[in-house]
Amino acid sequence: MPVTITKTKIIKSREQAQQKPETVSFLASGLGYFLPFGAKVEVKMSVKTFLHCERSSLLNPKNRLQAQIQQQPFNYKVSVLLPDCDGGGASSQLEATLRTFQSFYLIRNLPLYELLNKGLHQGSVCGLSYKTRIEEDNCAFLESNGRLSLSLDKDSYERFGVEGQACKPKTSRYVVTVDLTDAVMAPGRRSYKRLHSGLTSRLPLKMDFLFATPAGNSEKLQPLLLRYDWSQHAPEVASRLLTDLTLPGRFTSDLDSYDPFDFLEWLGAVQTDVGRNNTNDDYLSTLACPYPAGASSPSSLLLSACGLLLPENVETLLAQLGRVFEEPRPAPWAAVTVHGFADSLEPRQRHFYTLVLFPNHVYSLYRATPDS
Repeated sequence: MPVTITKTKIIKSREQAQQKPETVSFLASGLGYFLPFGAKVEVKMSVKTFLHCERSSLLNPKNRLQAQIQQQPFNYKVSVLLPDCDGGGASSQLEATLRTFQSFYLIRNLPLYELLNKGLHQGSVCGLSYKTRIEEDNCAFLESNGRLSLSLDKDSYERFGVEGQACKPKTSRYVVTVDLTDAVMAPGRRSYKRLHSGLTSRLPLKMDFLFATPAGNSEKLQPLLLRYDWSQHAPEVASRLLTDLTLPGRFTSDLDSYDPFDFLEWLGAVQTDVGRNNTNDDYLSTLACPYPAGASSPSSLLLSACGLLLPENVETLLAQLGRVFEEPRPAPWAAVTVHGFADSLEPRQRHFYTLVLFPNHVYSLYRATPDS
């Protein structure tokens, strides 16, 4: 089945900025290409998912890595794979870094009008409704920049009385997005009164809500913690050593000889502990290490943290990995995979991204997002 790759050329002038992207087609089974610095590739994996590939360097002042990490404000899990690493100092340092991630709070049966509290949306607090299904239930999301989003079914949207947009044409779900930091949303203004009355009288929603704040500072949450049932949670951290792990062959920062689909499939199998020592004629599974297979790593390190994780946590982890690479005989590369919540409102936040780092500061970023 053919897939479509859209390659955006490096822009060097104003005239080149007007050029349309170059589009070529490959077969998924034969996909292999070289990415120059700054290049971007979009691979259509299916009718519902895109794989975006980008290669650059941490030393390049124009790299967009930090901005891309910030695009996914709600993260559920981060995993790190370090091949040819026997634990030791790297293991203890990375595990200690994961354990510095801030705690998060679960507030039960929270009336949504409480999200209009000025101390929340001006205090870098973010949160999302807990155990709500994005395609069936009413859901809410509060970003740290004060952006409040509600995903509502048709009946709730009509009762709410605040203008929004249909998720898709001829759909039964609607999204209402409000910038709570906008001057028109100041208490007493007409827009604020309409939103407040919608959440207090026309549609008095209550939900279990997860909250996180930078560095775990709960001061902004104290008014809610005093009035509602709540619990505090720390991210779950896990670490284990993998023995005799067969690695992809010729895997270097040049990225000119491997298929990103195969690599991500292999990496996912490693992270989920799925068997990979199969052959093409196996009856139950043909999943194997990407061809050509490389040497077997006697010891590889796999760590993970699960919870409500912020982009700042990912940046802290990457900084620590940079220090690990400075040690004598560092790992040949590291793969960091960050999973967003499957029920997130924003399509770009629903799937995952994987960052492959090399000791020479070159990185490759793979982002999987729904085509919606």
